[in-house]
Amino acid sequence: MNAPRDPDLQGGKAEMANDRLPDGSAMGVDMAAHVTMERAHLPHGRPGLTIAAGRRFVARRVPALRSNLGSALLLGLRFIQARLISVWGLIIAAALCPPFVFAAFAVFSSAANFISIASLLRLEAVFFQNSDRARLGLAFRLATAVGVAFLAITTLVLIGLAVTGWVAPAVAFFFLVSLAARSVLRLLWSEATAEGDFRAIGNSNVVQAVVQPAIMLLLIAIFGPKALTLFMADALGHVLAAAYLLRRRRDSVAALVRPALWSLRSLAEAAFRWRDAPRALLPSALLAYGFAIAPLLVLPYASNTVLAAQVALSMRLLDMPTQMFATVSIPLVLNRLRSHAGPRRRFWARIMALGLTAGATILFSGIAIAALVTDHWLVGTQWQDLGEVIALLAAFYIGIAVLGPLQEVATLSRQPFWQVAVNAVALIAILVAMAWFRALSPELLLTIGAISILRTLTHTVFIWLHLDDSAEAAPDGLAASGAAR
Repeated sequence: MNAPRDPDLQGGKAEMANDRLPDGSAMGVDMAAHVTMERAHLPHGRPGLTIAAGRRFVARRVPALRSNLGSALLLGLRFIQARLISVWGLIIAAALCPPFVFAAFAVFSSAANFISIASLLRLEAVFFQNSDRARLGLAFRLATAVGVAFLAITTLVLIGLAVTGWVAPAVAFFFLVSLAARSVLRLLWSEATAEGDFRAIGNSNVVQAVVQPAIMLLLIAIFGPKALTLFMADALGHVLAAAYLLRRRRDSVAALVRPALWSLRSLAEAAFRWRDAPRALLPSALLAYGFAIAPLLVLPYASNTVLAAQVALSMRLLDMPTQMFATVSIPLVLNRLRSHAGPRRRFWARIMALGLTAGATILFSGIAIAALVTDHWLVGTQWQDLGEVIALLAAFYIGIAVLGPLQEVATLSRQPFWQVAVNAVALIAILVAMAWFRALSPELLLTIGAISILRTLTHTVFIWLHLDDSAEAAPDGLAASGAAR
């Protein structure tokens, strides 16, 4: 059977024919070279890729590449802008509030972030299975219904804790408000990512960065430097960011949640179809979050308090480029893969996995080198050798930074349960390493860095070999692995 002819390639050949030189010997050399290159590099029977066709191929893709690059730069600049805006408020608050207040706020925000991962049962991952808007709408409605039910259950639990005296009523209230706002942001960020509205995502970060520190300082001036003041500022900052994003996406969201589209039967069928999201993707995400904060568990028991403080500060400093990497890469990667399926999706997933790994390695290697170079300026201070600690933790954060987008890419796999196994083994390994060394030390930091990189490489290998495997693919997405068993 003859291979189908490509019009672009035929057009390219026509252009080459019109441009041929009048000199017969030159034409013969050109034709011989063309035939030689075609036989050396192209499969037998496939039309030769001419220069003109190659130019048109590149020209058609330049706008998309420029758009992706522009979106990446926009998100990165928005995130950096948000961070720089929020720094001044944190510095002033740190000067006004005692350390235990910030410690209580760290527990509050960590708990809210951890629970917000479970609020949608990871159904937002379904948004990126393909580019079908009807499917997106069904997934969005299911995630919304699940989120409302989750928050209702959480409300009852918090009421019980407040009544029994385990949690102060005011703390429980602002925790619920903060959790609800985080859940709405998670839902709307995923929807905006699926639709490619990166500007809305970046602007929502700026809104929160501008408003939350200002509210925090205002509340400190009114109520004093109390932990509840920071809780209130956190809740209000997230609420306003969610309100901005909802207003920005109101037309798109309204089209997805029209009353005529709701039915218990469709929600039940969707919940069954995508049942692997809460069964596999949710445990995987929670285990990954536990892995990322695992080094913090050993700090309270460290005999070397100076090293513990340096590790805590280093993790705080390295969190910023890690979050920036995730904020820029995850929306672009998921939006790109959503528009493809089958071998083309697998091809782009492989390219992106290699690019993300290379990008994170370059970013954090540069940070490590810069930290070591500037370390001599800290000699004689309480932060002496901080640069060395940052360099030791850089390997750990290479794995953390790459894993974020890779784990989102892996949600497109037909075998979602492998993520749970990999993240569980990695978390067990890091806990075993801490128990083995029994103390915070440079050797422990190197070990957890190696574990982090091995975990990321395992994810990369699986994506390379098995993502969207056509032999196991099924039109229903995540549930294919569950339905096959």
